[in-house]
Amino acid sequence: MIVLVGIVLAVLILVIVVWMLLARRLREKYAAMWLVIGFAVLILGVFPQLLLGLAGVLGVQVPANLIFALGIVLLLGVSLHLSWELSQAEDEIRRLAEEAAIARAEIQGLAARLALLERERADLGTRGDGSAAAARDDESPGPGDRRGLDGSTT
Repeated sequence: MIVLVGIVLAVLILVIVVWMLLARRLREKYAAMWLVIGFAVLILGVFPQLLLGLAGVLGVQVPANLIFALGIVLLLGVSLHLSWELSQAEDEIRRLAEEAAIARAEIQGLAARLALLERERADLGTRGDGSAAAARDDESPGPGDRRGLDGSTT
């Protein structure tokens, strides 16, 4: 009965990992580790004598203790790997936030400069003898302008 449970567990792990890969919910670098774990559980489920032989070679009295020890080592490895991935992600997030802040500051500086230039241009148009305003009235109509060439609206 316990052998059947081990085989079912291994097949379930493999099916879930493959489904998550196909659904793009699990990246390949993590899937490889889980596929190795699934195949190892499947092999130990189909051939339980391998666990007994491995326990004897390693000097472990009870094979179940070897499974628990391997599980703890596996969990420590996964935890260490995920901590490393998290550290890299935090570094990348910090770098991107710094770049976004620099870009935002540049955009605000350019917007302020543009506003200043537009004010200066508007001041030049209203100052003086009004020739700039008169010259603008004599220009040909622009896109969306409903005036005719003679200046009348049609």
